[in-house]
Amino acid sequence: MPDERQAELAKVYGNRFDSVRDYRRRVWQVLVKNFFQRFLSEQAAVLDLGCGYGEFINTVRAESKFGMDLNPNSRANLDASVKFLEQDCSTKWPLADGELDLVFTSNFFEHLPDKTALGRTLEQVFRCLKPGGRLIAMGPNIKFTGGRYWDFWDHYLPLTETSLSEGLVVQGFEIERCHPRFLPYTMVGARQYPLWCLTLYLRLPWLWLLKGEQFLVIARRAR
Repeated sequence: MPDERQAELAKVYGNRFDSVRDYRRRVWQVLVKNFFQRFLSEQAAVLDLGCGYGEFINTVRAESKFGMDLNPNSRANLDASVKFLEQDCSTKWPLADGELDLVFTSNFFEHLPDKTALGRTLEQVFRCLKPGGRLIAMGPNIKFTGGRYWDFWDHYLPLTETSLSEGLVVQGFEIERCHPRFLPYTMVGARQYPLWCLTLYLRLPWLWLLKGEQFLVIARRAR
C-alpha cells in the first residue's frame, strides 16, 4: 500500500498534470524524436529517473527500459516494455553495476529533499552506468526562474547548471554538455503552442537564450 508520502505525491501530480497529459505526451514525442534519441542506440539500456507518467521512457527507442518513481500511479501509465522500479532513488537501485547506457531525468532533482539525497542518487547513477554511459539531466534553473521556482508545492532543492555540474564532477563524472538555458520553465498553466513551434525551437539554439529557463546537463561516466 502507498505510504502518506506516496499518496501526497500521486495527488499533487494528478492535480498538476491530468489536464495537460495528452499535450505533454505529444510534446515529449517531439523532444525525443528531434533531440534526445540521438544520445542512445536502439540496443541501449535506459532508466528514466522520476519517470512520472512515462512520457519519455514510453517514447524513446531502446532495448531495455526502466522507469523509477515513488508515485504509485506511474506503473499504470508505463508501456509493458518498461520495468517499473517503485522506490526512493537515494537508496540502492536493484540493478547491477554497469547495467545502464543512459540515465535520463527531467524536472526531478528539485523534488529531492536536500543535496545529501541528491548525492546518494548520483552515486547510484554512477554505479549503474557503464563506463562511457551518460546522465542527461534537465531541470528549472533558479538563476532564471527566480521566485517562480517556489510556485510548486513539492520543489525543495534549488539548482543551477553550475551547482549540478560541480556535484557531478565530485561524483566522478565528466561534463559533456552544459546549457544554462534549454527549454521554457513549465507547461503548467502555460500556452499550448503548436508542436511545429517546438520542432523549430530545438533547431535554433539562439532561441534557447531568449526563452529557456531550464538547464540541460549531459555528463559521462569516464571509468
